[in-house]
Amino acid sequence: MDERTELIKKILELEKEISEAQKRLVEQFYIDHLSSLPNLYKLRNDLEVNPDATLIILNIDNFKILNDFYGFIVGDFILESMARLLKVYYPDDNVYRIASDEFAILLNKTMNFYNLKVYLSDLSKEVSHVEFSYASTKIYVDTTLASSASLSSENVFSKVNMALKYAKEERLKFWIYEDTMAIGDEYESNLKYAKKIRNALNSSGLIPYFQPIIDNKTDKIVKYEALSRLIDDEGIVHAPDNFIPASKTIKVYDVITKTIIEKTFAIFENNELEFSINLSFEDIINQEIYDFIIQKISNSDISSRVTFELLESEKVKDFKKVIRFFNEIKRHGGKVAIDDFGSGFSNFSYMIKLKPDYIKIDGSLIKELDIDKNAQIVVETIVSFAKKLGIKTVAEYVHSSTILSAVKSMGIDYSQGFFIDKPSPELSI
Repeated sequence: MDERTELIKKILELEKEISEAQKRLVEQFYIDHLSSLPNLYKLRNDLEVNPDATLIILNIDNFKILNDFYGFIVGDFILESMARLLKVYYPDDNVYRIASDEFAILLNKTMNFYNLKVYLSDLSKEVSHVEFSYASTKIYVDTTLASSASLSSENVFSKVNMALKYAKEERLKFWIYEDTMAIGDEYESNLKYAKKIRNALNSSGLIPYFQPIIDNKTDKIVKYEALSRLIDDEGIVHAPDNFIPASKTIKVYDVITKTIIEKTFAIFENNELEFSINLSFEDIINQEIYDFIIQKISNSDISSRVTFELLESEKVKDFKKVIRFFNEIKRHGGKVAIDDFGSGFSNFSYMIKLKPDYIKIDGSLIKELDIDKNAQIVVETIVSFAKKLGIKTVAEYVHSSTILSAVKSMGIDYSQGFFIDKPSPELSI
């Protein structure tokens, strides 16, 4: 064999080795090494090739808790066991591991909503409360499923993820995305407000508005409640219900809270008025915000004029943290209030422990106080309870002279609402 033939042979062998190496690299790129299943990249590729296939996503419930409790070795065992179980159920269909605790199934057929509902209902029974045995320990695993019955195959992965998120939030066994659903609207709204929020943070577009609170005995304004507002590039004013959810998604909620507190304190340092600031339970358990508030009130000359209002919510689980916060605020001369009382954790024994200076009665009880007998009974009970404990009461949502008269007749100490005045960036001194 001459040198030229030998050289060609070596080149061909080298090309073959390179081709096989490239093939192995591609295979590795598309494989999850723990479960040996195809991964997210392979799923996305397969969805492009077969857009009419039915996609199902399976999420292991509370996997982090299982992983933390048993350890990562057992956590890996659970994931491997789930992978094997799904391959037994779907030997002829593609099964993928697409995230830490998520798997996907790609069925080579299409189903309408009703067929898919029956299918997921049956599958949910098979993959719920599954028993895996590790050594002598039995571990029980539950799952949540999601799929899509959208008429369009466009963005099917995103649609199924939206359905999964909804199912997890509502604690459902499974959920199916439909074109008539408004789940996508929330995502679109978050994207829109994410840009507005970032622009506002960079251009001082986050400002406090102020709504006056009157003394029901004198009808005079005695304090103001600070409310956050976002002013976008077009000068449109947005209420917190619109932009706060998006701020949490993009993780700038704490920045907004601190900005509103900072600006509110700066405004009231230039007058003698009392004011209040809204907080959520999330603010209290956020150590950074907690420290910021305590530092702010401890270094301020106006601490005796500020009231921090905690929004009443079923999210409040740890009352020790609330009591700690309330006591710390009072120690520095500030006051505390329970906002929207009557809507969430209205347990009178908790109020005795919390010892707020004010109870703000929820607007749902106030807005029809003149005609709703049940609301009257509840409000009378709250007012009587508060008076016995020396807690002042504030009526929210006072929207007419009739409601204001009813509020006064029941002995509520203060009122606020549109009948008195709407929130404004200026103080009506």
